[in-house]
Amino acid sequence: MFEKSINAYEEAKQVIPGGVDSPVRAFTSVGGTPPFIDRGEGAYLIDIDGNKYLDFVQSWGPLIFGHCNEEIEKAVIETVKKGLSFGAPSVLETELASEIVEMYDHIDKVRFVSSGTEATMSAIRLARGVTGRNDIIKFVGNYHGHSDSLLVQAGSGLATFGTPSSPGVPADLTKHTIVCEYNNLEDLRKCFEQSNDIACVIMEPIAGNMGLVPASAEFLKECRELCDKNGTLLILDEVMTGFRTSLTGAHGLIDVKGDIITFGKVIGAGMPVGAFAASKEIMGHLSPDGAVYQAGTLSGNPVAMAAGLTSLRKLKANPEIYEELNKKAVRLTSGLKKVAEDNGIGLQVDTRGSMFGFFFADKMPTNFKEVSEYCNFERFGKFHHEMIKRGFYFACSQYEAGFMCTVITDEMIDECIAAANEVMKTL
Repeated sequence: MFEKSINAYEEAKQVIPGGVDSPVRAFTSVGGTPPFIDRGEGAYLIDIDGNKYLDFVQSWGPLIFGHCNEEIEKAVIETVKKGLSFGAPSVLETELASEIVEMYDHIDKVRFVSSGTEATMSAIRLARGVTGRNDIIKFVGNYHGHSDSLLVQAGSGLATFGTPSSPGVPADLTKHTIVCEYNNLEDLRKCFEQSNDIACVIMEPIAGNMGLVPASAEFLKECRELCDKNGTLLILDEVMTGFRTSLTGAHGLIDVKGDIITFGKVIGAGMPVGAFAASKEIMGHLSPDGAVYQAGTLSGNPVAMAAGLTSLRKLKANPEIYEELNKKAVRLTSGLKKVAEDNGIGLQVDTRGSMFGFFFADKMPTNFKEVSEYCNFERFGKFHHEMIKRGFYFACSQYEAGFMCTVITDEMIDECIAAANEVMKTL
């Protein structure tokens, strides 16, 4: 059933560290061999053994319209025929930036990069350049990419491997990073008391790298007020949630505005892309207008811009998509919760737009520590393994969120719930 993937994994381990190019893909936390994917078709992934999976990962978020959407695919092919990369400006960059700016009343300018890691790294440098300060505050369990100053108590892949920080990162590079517990107001206030040199607070307003754990309205409000009071910039990391949870990302679901917003994944519709955006005053500090340096040969790559532009325009023309996707996410999570309860298993569920999460736990966690303490990771691993065997592809870590796409139907969701019921009986 998985023979070709098993062989492919063994071959990959000979030439690629761990056999994968991103650690969580190794299935270490759930066991078994990761399926090696041959292609995607609509709502499904097909591996090299011919196994077909209903995909609730969707390339970790960007594929709102599923795999190989005809319009996006056409835009990519037409652009590829003109060239893969220029290292020079193209009008596609301006068009995509304009679409993003038009949707936000507090964003004037966007700078494109090639990944979410680049976006957050550059946003922090910009914040430091604007404020003339050094320190940053980040939250335990929030993941903002693998740049050195941010690999302190991170979530996602690092949490999966039980590693709160990474060797190879000198202490001198993290001494300016103040770590705070997510959704903990008292801890947040203490962090501001520790330093008068805080350039920025960076946070996921809806965390998706310790499972789906939203920040509370009170916590977001206090964070905004403390930043304003202390002359600190607030960076909202929407690499995962941007254009995913609503047409304006987390911003559309919360009252708090960020001074700088980082984007990724969705604005490339599956192509490698990221971005950071802010007011013209803040972005005016960025080179070549200002002194804060940032550059990248592949930034604003025309193929990525074409894919993202097509996807965003489809979303803008059909905003009701988000309500439909949320209904599907609620249908799935409520169905999973019911079959878990029917089988005497504690399961906590939540949704934000087209994002969803579930924890094998008796209480809903609100931060990384609680996720680690409340959740039954062994049970999740068994559930994941059995669902893969039945053709349902969930994120391969309890620390990750799930995603809906437009081509997943109610019938597909019901089939998944029925399969989950079978699996729950064995847990």
